[in-house]
Amino acid sequence: MRLSLIALTILLFSNFTFADNWPFFRGPKRTGISSESSAPQTWGVEKNIKWKAALPSPGNSSPIVWGDRVFVSCSENARGTDRSLYCFGRSNGQILWVKSVRYEKKEPTHETNPYAASSPAADGQRVVVWHGSAGVYCYDHSGAELWHRDLGTFNHIWGYASSPLIVGDLIIMNCGPGNRTFVTALDAKDGHTIWQTDEAGGADDKSPETKSWLGSWSSPVPVTIDGKQQVLVAFPRHVNAYDPASGKILWYCEGNGDLSYTDPLIGDGMVVYLSGFGGPGIGFKLGGSGNVTSTNRLWRDAGKNPQRIGSGLIIGQNLYQICEPGNIQCLEAASNKELWKAKPEGETFWGSLVAAGDTIYVTSQRGNTLVFAADPKEFKLIAKNSLGERTNSTPAISNGQIFLRTAGHLWCIEEK
Repeated sequence: MRLSLIALTILLFSNFTFADNWPFFRGPKRTGISSESSAPQTWGVEKNIKWKAALPSPGNSSPIVWGDRVFVSCSENARGTDRSLYCFGRSNGQILWVKSVRYEKKEPTHETNPYAASSPAADGQRVVVWHGSAGVYCYDHSGAELWHRDLGTFNHIWGYASSPLIVGDLIIMNCGPGNRTFVTALDAKDGHTIWQTDEAGGADDKSPETKSWLGSWSSPVPVTIDGKQQVLVAFPRHVNAYDPASGKILWYCEGNGDLSYTDPLIGDGMVVYLSGFGGPGIGFKLGGSGNVTSTNRLWRDAGKNPQRIGSGLIIGQNLYQICEPGNIQCLEAASNKELWKAKPEGETFWGSLVAAGDTIYVTSQRGNTLVFAADPKEFKLIAKNSLGERTNSTPAISNGQIFLRTAGHLWCIEEK
């Protein structure tokens, strides 16, 4: 009896710990879906705000949460000469530490993409942040630097944005876009390179071959296939599946467009990838070897598509997606058949969708978070919550709280 109670206690604690943390951009499995069954649904500047903390400048990165700490990357100024990782106390929003990196060389970006676009990643021992050409830095949760790496310069007219992923003892990164583009795995203990797989055909601006803009700002997404872990990364015109141990490209599917802003969306045995800047979307089955386009691709939407920057999510058999012009859609993931489309008045979206239970959240560029039901029959708006500040970020859900980054603040939302 005593041993059974101990085992039950350990099980409950481990489940709580898993639910409590939001360690990566778009959540624990990078699917946008929380392991928790519910989250706050209504708030405002003066309602259900546990705390807010001032940030030095706007940025497109999103907060992550581990235990009693919340981490977010920031630039101290618009020029990006000082790039920082902030650690806040979860209970009251107090700044526990700030680690800044000085980088005075000019690194191109777009005015809509400040020098804080990559979200950090954490596990129980460390937190890692990529500052683009200023390097990748790893700290313990007390703020002591464990290591840093200079991965070289990255040049693209629109800047960088991909966020790191921690898989076991590996930190996996999509480094680019630009002429130098590669996926790499760094040793989480000391930062040395385990493997690097180069991606050919990059460009700092337009492709010299196709005369079109191209690049990938997509973050690596983990997936388990037949009991083995793989990592998916989207690039112009194809999505690759990597062996995280060796960096070998196990298989790939073709048919997406030249601009990869969003992340691959994982469903039941399948993936949906939605290109940016009017590019096509594709749906394909997971797994295989080599080029699986002819055998695995389920559909390709090459029609007139909207600008897609934020990532959607798949719940059950249904795909929910958003786009910059302000549309929210529900489609059958396996066929791309549209089930409904809504256009909330006056809203545009750069942030990604996240969900808790049967409720979906998306924050507009105006700083309004729309809360709606994960219902394939119709769009059911539950609440519209305004914080009065613009944002391109994505909410983090952790232990009954929502953490949201706006242009001027980091907010902790908690229903009382």
